[in-house]
Amino acid sequence: MPNKSAFIVLSLACVIVGFFIATQLKIVWDTDDPLRLRNLDRPRALAAEIEAAKKHNERLQREVERMRSELDKAMAGQRLVNSKNKLDRIRAFAGLAELEGPGVKVTLNDSQETIKPGDDPNLYVLHDEDVIKVLNELKAAGAEAISMNEQRVIFNTEVRCIGPTVLMNKSARLSPPFVIKAIGDNDTLFSALKMKGGVIDSLKWWGIEVKVEKVEKVTVPPYEGGISFNYAKPAQ
Repeated sequence: MPNKSAFIVLSLACVIVGFFIATQLKIVWDTDDPLRLRNLDRPRALAAEIEAAKKHNERLQREVERMRSELDKAMAGQRLVNSKNKLDRIRAFAGLAELEGPGVKVTLNDSQETIKPGDDPNLYVLHDEDVIKVLNELKAAGAEAISMNEQRVIFNTEVRCIGPTVLMNKSARLSPPFVIKAIGDNDTLFSALKMKGGVIDSLKWWGIEVKVEKVEKVTVPPYEGGISFNYAKPAQ
């Protein structure tokens, strides 16, 4: 009898323990376990990322095709011609293109006269200020392009004496004779230089050799140095 009672009690205890274990497992399974959900959601997340990347790639491909179509039209159409013409004009204005046209040719050289006693010998040789006066006179008379000894005159060209030579465009050392070529209305340029009491007359007073010629076609070379802006920038 005691053994039978113990067996009944033990069986009842096993049933109760089994019931609690089963209930606990069901609760755990029904609970949103982050690790389990994460493992279940990862394939769906990867599939969504792949689909999004695929759509983004398709959009980029359409954009590339659109831009290629516009480029093809520009290359074959009037827009390219207009852009090239505009670039050529800009290069010409900046002095970066070789130009030709009517104009004048001016040759300057030191005086060959014998220096008079008591005179300053510096008055019989060409200086930077003499050259600058001729260049300024040509600019004022409407010269559209100017060069001196094959050095192009641009917006920031400087002319200054360095010993017996003239420094131009920061690196070119020039010696007389100076040959200046200018493109423009040759009658106007010639008259401006030969004006009575003008720059040519003042140079000839000291025996400086000056020759001015009208030319039907003069060629002015491009500026070949570097151009950089350290402080200036396009205005907003």
